[in-house]
Amino acid sequence: MLDSIETENEFIEKPVPVKIVDIAKAAGVSTATVSRVLNGNDKVHPDTIKKVLRIADAMGYHPHVYAQGLASKKKNRISMLIPVMSNYFITEILRGVQDSLEDEDFDLNIVNVNNQADTYTQVENIIKKRWSEGYILISLHLNEDEYLKLKRFEVPLCLVDDSSELHDSVCFNNTKGAYLATKFFLENSCKRIALLLANPDADPIKERMIGYQQALSEYGIQFDDSLVQTGNDMDRDGFNERNGYQAMLKILDLKPLPDACFCTSDTKAIGALKAMKEKNKEIPIIGFDNLSVTHYIDLSSVSQPMYDMGFRATKKLISRMKNPDLKVSSELYHPKLMLRSSSAF
Repeated sequence: MLDSIETENEFIEKPVPVKIVDIAKAAGVSTATVSRVLNGNDKVHPDTIKKVLRIADAMGYHPHVYAQGLASKKKNRISMLIPVMSNYFITEILRGVQDSLEDEDFDLNIVNVNNQADTYTQVENIIKKRWSEGYILISLHLNEDEYLKLKRFEVPLCLVDDSSELHDSVCFNNTKGAYLATKFFLENSCKRIALLLANPDADPIKERMIGYQQALSEYGIQFDDSLVQTGNDMDRDGFNERNGYQAMLKILDLKPLPDACFCTSDTKAIGALKAMKEKNKEIPIIGFDNLSVTHYIDLSSVSQPMYDMGFRATKKLISRMKNPDLKVSSELYHPKLMLRSSSAF
């Protein structure tokens, strides 16, 4: 199920364009020198190059991507910025992006953003290099001030698994997904429901925690933080099998044993199932994402249409590239609970 919401930003003040002459005046050099520096001419003293680039950056000067495209060969390239490649969520989105580009005259460039460094600075530096004519930002979760700063580049962006009033986006109702899974257990007379988290600081995890707590509150169940666990392995932000295995071992040591368990990803649920098998203990369990593997291991899961999100984000980006004056729009996908034998009582 999909909601389409349009928002128009009438009161965003557009920055005054910085001209080469402004940079030249501030740097105390000629406009010809500034032009040579900005065009990559190395026949300028290194100290002058550093000075000009530093001042240009501080003044917010960035050549207009489209104007540059008219002066040189058009790139016909889209860049997909991702936090980590070895992630089932990302690879499913990538499939949607690639299929969406099948009939389009665009190449796809994939860029990893290191989650150990400042995300905004990396995104800004990538866009400054003008590798592409449009960018898809997946699960990077910048704040609204940072998204506003990116507006000055005048380059089309589409966000996936995130939203902003300033840029087109395709996102998922994580809170509702966690609520549905928790509510299912509550409707089946469960009171002690374990929650296996990934990185607690990750935005999707915060949203899923809210949904879990909302369902408990609705049924008059007091929140018990001993039932909320994560593992030590934070590879892929904790969305991995080992983290789920480690977290479930902690849950299985609790007395009494919880009535059921909600895992914030299918990969974590796979690790949790292994821990239960090893300990010869079993409780009903639901994962999150509905990866293809869930069909083969009978894992109940909250379905997230990752392929569709990637496909739609690409179409939205291309529409924006062809018509920059379109209203900013956001598409919100809603979850479905896919019940299989892992959650049976």
